[in-house]
Amino acid sequence: MKILLGTHYLAKTGGTESYTYALAMELKRLGHEVEHFAIVKGWVSSMLEEKGVPFMTSDHYDLILANHTTVVERLWPYGYIIQTCHGNIAELEQPSPYADAYVGVSEEVKEHLRKKGYEAYVIPNGIDCKRFCPKTPVSPRLSTVLSLCHSDIANDFIRRCCQQAGLKFMQSNKFTDNVWEIEDLINQSDLVIGLGRSAYDAMACGRCALVYDFREYYMNEFFGEGMLTPDTIPTAIRCNCSGRASRLKFDEQSFIKEMQKYSPELAAWGREYVLENLNIEVAVRKYFDVYKNTVSKQNDSECRTRLVRFLEEYNERIFYNKRKCKKHKKIIRLLISISSLLLVTNIATILYILCR
Repeated sequence: MKILLGTHYLAKTGGTESYTYALAMELKRLGHEVEHFAIVKGWVSSMLEEKGVPFMTSDHYDLILANHTTVVERLWPYGYIIQTCHGNIAELEQPSPYADAYVGVSEEVKEHLRKKGYEAYVIPNGIDCKRFCPKTPVSPRLSTVLSLCHSDIANDFIRRCCQQAGLKFMQSNKFTDNVWEIEDLINQSDLVIGLGRSAYDAMACGRCALVYDFREYYMNEFFGEGMLTPDTIPTAIRCNCSGRASRLKFDEQSFIKEMQKYSPELAAWGREYVLENLNIEVAVRKYFDVYKNTVSKQNDSECRTRLVRFLEEYNERIFYNKRKCKKHKKIIRLLISISSLLLVTNIATILYILCR
């Protein structure tokens, strides 16, 4: 298939950027023709081009896998779009009415989309388990801790805890350090602390993962799930290991105690869990399942629903302004009424395209 991958930012390293890169490499491995699109190009976009994934060259694709509502709005004329929403807070992660199908990375996101009127499939973060793999063995006893937290507040707290426990402390903040080969740094540690994809990357590298960070968009609070274990991960992953599921709070002594749950056996379990549940190869198969299920089920009713969604949003965006154009509002309402009478998919689709 001819596939386009789209995301808003491909300038620096980050969770969505790493996810897009992993998708591209796996799709190329499977023999698909893969290109990419970004509103903000940069370092990661250049790396994709070096790997034979060019920037958008065509006016039609068999499938578009898009992150971010801004990207969907740019790419809707070019093919069948599956939008992946990686969160439920940021404006960029909100669903676009122009997508054909929706994926949430967690049950929490799926429920968020349902409340907004969009049914979604759940496909957890996909990890390149060939890139993120154990390269060095972990220590028999906890020795080195790596923080991938995004805040100085969290890093200062973890540093103090490590000093009290006699542990080596390392840190890498994507906003200041911007390390692409983060798997090499992970492999220098025994335990990794962070949220979301940071925890999954750590587990894929055969390291223990402790979910914890301080985020301003969480109303300036600490959030955590603690050490990921077979008992805690079913709850934690429902919210993409963001800390929002359990919302655990720690003082220094309780955090040191949490780190002491470390064991080489737990690290080995994490690797197996990711291979089975979060492998990018598994994720890609699920995306193709979503495509097959949704493209085959599209019917006249769904075409009408998408048309009405577009017209309503278009009406709200363009004509419900300070000058409120009554003439155009009447035209929009007329088009919606006409669309309700359409029974033939081709006619509905033509009208949908012409209106946009």
